[in-house]
Amino acid sequence: MTSVEFRTHFKSRNRGNADVSYQWQMNGSDYRQPLTDWSRSDGAETRFSAWTPVTNKACNQQERTTLVLHWFDLWTDRQRKEFICQLLRRCSKTQLKFTNDCLAQSVPISRMDFTAVLPRLLSLYIMSFLSPRDICAAAQVCWHWKFLAEQDCLWSPKCIRLGWFLPYSPSDYEYGAWKRHYVACAASLDILTPREAADVYGTLNESLTAPQEQEDRWREHKIRQTIRENLAEHKKAALKTRRAWLNASKLGTSFTGTIHKPLSLTAALVHLGEKCRLKNSLSSVEIRKPRLDLSMKSTLDSTSLLKTTSSLFNRPVMSSYYPLPHFLLVSSKVPGYELLLAAVQVSVLVLPYDSQGMTLEVLFSLAERVIQGRMLQSVGILVPGSTDDIMLTDELRITEKTVLKPCVREFWEKLCGWVVPASEGGSLNIFAPLAASVAGMGLLRKLSTLTGLNVKAPTGICTGSYQHIVSEWCGSGEFPPLLYLHEPVLLTWCRQAEWIEEACKDLRKQLEPQLHFMCQEIRGRILGQFLWDRIKMPVFSFKSEVMECLVHGLVALMNEAPDDPIDFLGHFLLKSSDNSNGLKNIDPLFLTENTSVNSPNPESPKVLLSDADRRSAVFGELLNSERTYVRQLQAVATVYYSPLRAALDSNRAIISSVNLITLFCPLLDILETNNAFLKELAERWQEWSPLQCVGDVWVKFCTRLRVYTNFFNNYPASLKTIDKCREMLPVFRNFLKRYDRTIATRMLSLQELLLTPSARVEEYVALLQALTLHTPPEHPDYTQLTSALDTLMTYRGFIHKLKKSLDRDLRMVEVQNTIQSCPNLLEGSRYLISTQDVALLNCLNGDIAASLRMYEHVSDVGLFLFNDALVLTERSVSSMPFCVAVNTTHTFLASVALHCLNLTEITDTKYVQNAFQLQSPKRQWICATDREEEKIRLLSALRSAINAAITRN
Repeated sequence: MTSVEFRTHFKSRNRGNADVSYQWQMNGSDYRQPLTDWSRSDGAETRFSAWTPVTNKACNQQERTTLVLHWFDLWTDRQRKEFICQLLRRCSKTQLKFTNDCLAQSVPISRMDFTAVLPRLLSLYIMSFLSPRDICAAAQVCWHWKFLAEQDCLWSPKCIRLGWFLPYSPSDYEYGAWKRHYVACAASLDILTPREAADVYGTLNESLTAPQEQEDRWREHKIRQTIRENLAEHKKAALKTRRAWLNASKLGTSFTGTIHKPLSLTAALVHLGEKCRLKNSLSSVEIRKPRLDLSMKSTLDSTSLLKTTSSLFNRPVMSSYYPLPHFLLVSSKVPGYELLLAAVQVSVLVLPYDSQGMTLEVLFSLAERVIQGRMLQSVGILVPGSTDDIMLTDELRITEKTVLKPCVREFWEKLCGWVVPASEGGSLNIFAPLAASVAGMGLLRKLSTLTGLNVKAPTGICTGSYQHIVSEWCGSGEFPPLLYLHEPVLLTWCRQAEWIEEACKDLRKQLEPQLHFMCQEIRGRILGQFLWDRIKMPVFSFKSEVMECLVHGLVALMNEAPDDPIDFLGHFLLKSSDNSNGLKNIDPLFLTENTSVNSPNPESPKVLLSDADRRSAVFGELLNSERTYVRQLQAVATVYYSPLRAALDSNRAIISSVNLITLFCPLLDILETNNAFLKELAERWQEWSPLQCVGDVWVKFCTRLRVYTNFFNNYPASLKTIDKCREMLPVFRNFLKRYDRTIATRMLSLQELLLTPSARVEEYVALLQALTLHTPPEHPDYTQLTSALDTLMTYRGFIHKLKKSLDRDLRMVEVQNTIQSCPNLLEGSRYLISTQDVALLNCLNGDIAASLRMYEHVSDVGLFLFNDALVLTERSVSSMPFCVAVNTTHTFLASVALHCLNLTEITDTKYVQNAFQLQSPKRQWICATDREEEKIRLLSALRSAINAAITRN
């Protein structure tokens, strides 16, 4: 067979490309030597004639071809198809193969039945990922798909996962038994409402009032009635639309294919034994909810289960050789959280999230994307919290009472559904000091009941920044913080979290515009690593005795305040080295920095065996931290107030008498109150015993909290007075420059010393809760401690509201200054919920199907979501010359009341991603975010705010 060049000319339908030609190489027996240019011009040319000289073969073939093509163009579609069919019947196999190749090039195959191309093994593997409903829908495609969709290897894992076992052993030539069994079991399911589940299984439920309980029962009755009606209608419709192949004929009699025989009983037992050596139960199979556990007894009771052990699609077994990852949730409200992201261990999946405008539904969706269906060894929750609650979002405090709400309960059950059971080491680690209070322990118990895991939390007896994290944790096992974070960075962050947050604020403003294209986790890790490289502290390798001796020497130095500090410290260290028992003779210190510099001990340095010992330790911590607190207040009086007062009395006033009283009078009242409180505590410590009472001292102190109220009400005015005097009085400016951040003030400024009362109230609550926790109810001091605790917690709530109000006002002022040409935003109780940068789009062809619409990027827009309105701004970014920094400005564009705003989500297509539509009564905006996570968070916040606004109106 030789090859010949064959050229075909044809006209297109548009008749605009007459010169288009295709050249193919084909094998054939009618070989002709290609004609040269001079030979083509030989002979007479006749076009569309009935006769051509046989001697002019080139013109003969060309004329006949052109004539046939001309006729083909004049024919109808039906005539063309008949001609093509007759022409193909006359072709040889090689010519048909050539035609097939040409058609494959011109009309490529875009869709194909994968079951007809792939091996049956791969086709079944693909179908194994479908849900039962989707498999039943696939069975209706054709007979071949129906045969594949009823294979036992697809349905037996789904039945076994739910504990539905066949009551008999299927024969070798029977298929579809497991599917029929699944349908029969699903049709006979009985739904238990939460109330009925509580009666049968003792499920944890939220307590309801009598009207709520009656309404709940009525709702359950309506739900059951609706289910019965829908089932009856479905059965009637199924009988009317019954297909012919759903008859009573035996399944499998018409099947002539190959059926894979199950393993023998011996082989199945060997296979099952290998799995059991790795895990003691079938709960080791990686399933969605590990609580659906199958015991070995139920496994061996059914012969059908032995056949499923040879199934093609069993999930991989979790082996001890491959440790499971840990999962850590980190809130953006945690100060300096970027440094923690840089300290995350390699085996930890971390999810940093912005708590502004966040909901539990969106938070779980983000966690689901990070986990990607993998099993976890533990879950860590690093969010703001206290001794009795944690804050996953800005608007939701999870306490012992709110944890039973349906949305909160569903979140914890779903999140912990990826964690292995408690018998295999699964745990939930919360970094808030919940184990230091009775309410916190109640919350831990309820979380343990909901999740079925070991729930751990720090005891929180360490006061200070975030050092409760490196204190003793409840429960046994490894020290939880070191499972997620590297030790040196963790210790640095625990002691300096508030200062690190101030540094991170400037870093975010400078570097985040350069890293906006990265996700939040990568941005946080980069900022944290950059910060750690700048503040990295040397790792001390001294022995613990040396460090303890230095700590005692520095404490003695601060107490004595000698003229020559270095000489005093040297003599103290020499005296300690001469006396081997020198350290033992010093009173034990319950410092907030009592944790070892090298590593936090996972167990308490002193094994506290009884509540009496723990109660003594908590009271010792209270006494020593109170001494430190009083010394800080005394430093304000001696370093700042006394010189200013002396200058005023000597007619050389630095500031006026009114400003002096505004600045220091409330703080001096607090100092007087706490001096008396410290004196009473010291007297009780001298006579300390297991039966010693301190509740009366706390009750007396709570009656004097009015001095703290006066201080907090005057606190904003004090800060404004300091700023005003420093700006207008050079003498006062020099005075602050001389005394700020000295040894006498513990390297703190006057403004920083004024922060200590608010922090101390938080410490009071934590210490009093720990003291109440370790005081037995029959103790004579328990009643008064409980009364004082209730008073302090109420007062702490007042401080939280005050802080939240001031924080909202500051954010509103900042937004007002950010948006140019913006109307007044500081009205009523308005506050900012969330902000988001989006792209403003314009639809080019809105009259076609939504999946085919194309959009163009018009401009950049900023969305500022408030509790009653949505403000849209035009965002412009300008670059600075000779600098990589950029300048971002916002100009007011529009404002829409939330109760008049309609939100529509736009489905993702190949032309647009992460888009949504905002529609007001007068106009509409089509916006799109850069990432899907940003869209989910923004839409959730928008829907919640719109629903709340509609409810208010």
